[in-house]
Amino acid sequence: MGSREQWVPADVDVGTPSAARLYDYYLGGGYNFAADRELAQRIFEVFPQMPHLARANRNFLRRAVTYLAEQGVDQFLDIGCGLPSGGAVHEIAGRHNPRSRVVYVDNEPVAVAHSELMLDGLDTATVVQADLTEPDAIFRSPAVRELLDPSRPMAVLLVAVMHFVGDEQDPSGILRAYREWMPAGSSLVFSHVSGDTLPDVTRAAELYRNSQNPAYLRGYDEIAAMLDGFTLVDPGLVFVPAWRPDEPGDADGAEQCSFYGAVGTV
Repeated sequence: MGSREQWVPADVDVGTPSAARLYDYYLGGGYNFAADRELAQRIFEVFPQMPHLARANRNFLRRAVTYLAEQGVDQFLDIGCGLPSGGAVHEIAGRHNPRSRVVYVDNEPVAVAHSELMLDGLDTATVVQADLTEPDAIFRSPAVRELLDPSRPMAVLLVAVMHFVGDEQDPSGILRAYREWMPAGSSLVFSHVSGDTLPDVTRAAELYRNSQNPAYLRGYDEIAAMLDGFTLVDPGLVFVPAWRPDEPGDADGAEQCSFYGAVGTV
């Protein structure tokens, strides 16, 4: 998809890469533009493992949503949903309960426009254009109020997005605000990139400064501190391939992923 398609909003800046469209490209999707692909190729030159990280993170999301659906969770709020190449939350949850309800949230117009096309005709899923740094606005939005029952447990997904929130925006405070909105018995699905084990991730993060979404690497202790107040489901905060892998061998070399992930409850 190199040119502007008719469904792409007219005010979208297709000349400046975005994290959502870069992630889509890593996963083999088609909702990206020439500027996104050019930056992705520069990132691959310094960090060729990036597509592997994206796939590992996407697989973590699939396993976490499956786990929660099996526990009876049927409401999902996917914050920073991006372009869901390789499996969408409503599809994963719907395999376990066709009446599962999902609200997608993103501030990227292409991601929202794509989601609107994907969800057309569904009464169990919708999309909201909003910023993840404004949880009050998200939870008060008409779409969330109409589709999700605030008196019942839900799953809030913040997967591979909080590393786009700088320290000056107080990411821990943002997570506290989400936690305060979540009904008792709710769960958080969370992942965050780190430079703890793969030094070249730092070089890739530096290239993200050329996109709409600069990236901020954090270490294990910083990420763990962001999850204060959540009770982590076993095995806790781990590299995402090691979080309840489909097969034991899938966790081999988990530290080569560089994404930490966890599921926590309130």
